[in-house]
Amino acid sequence: MNLPSSVRKLIQALSELPSIGPRQATRLVFYLIGRGEAHIHELARNLDQLKNIKICERCFFPTLGSEPRPQAGVGVISERQGVLCNICSDPHRNQSVIMLVEKETDLLSLENTGRFKGRYLILGPIPKTGALEDWQKLRLQSLKSVIAKEGRAEEIILGLNPTSVGDFHASLLIKELAGSAKKISRLGRGLPTGGEIEFADDETLGASLERRS
Repeated sequence: MNLPSSVRKLIQALSELPSIGPRQATRLVFYLIGRGEAHIHELARNLDQLKNIKICERCFFPTLGSEPRPQAGVGVISERQGVLCNICSDPHRNQSVIMLVEKETDLLSLENTGRFKGRYLILGPIPKTGALEDWQKLRLQSLKSVIAKEGRAEEIILGLNPTSVGDFHASLLIKELAGSAKKISRLGRGLPTGGEIEFADDETLGASLERRS
């Protein structure tokens, strides 16, 4: 059956999203059509608002921005830089304690515990084999540059998943960041081996924060 071109194009676009293949994308498109015109317009408006999102120049978390900053041009698209998120600009957060995480969803999960009062750096998806990507190295360099200007950090916490890949990259990061902080630690093994931070409950994440070493 020949589908309308607009339907085919949307299926193609959705199928390129993480964890969504062509079959799931097709279901989503027909679901949206079934919801009607008003719902489609509302979804389109919400998607259009994403163009206003910027990337925090310190932690690389998406934000509307809270403070104008000079163009840094490190690790992300430059026109989306120049701002700090509400965590990096919060004077009540301990800016000398820095948590490195892989994904934005990991940051959100850790924030939901209410137990971490430092700031973050989003490293990006960890390669399953080999070294970090060039843009990830730029993010690390950005962190090291900020630390060099502010003085050695009190602690850098490697908030990586307790998997073989996470362990491998943690060992590389410890070497890369040596001298940047008085202490470099990892989340405690309250997290099950092979588990993912994103899907851990608040209590488990809170315990892993307290047991870090």
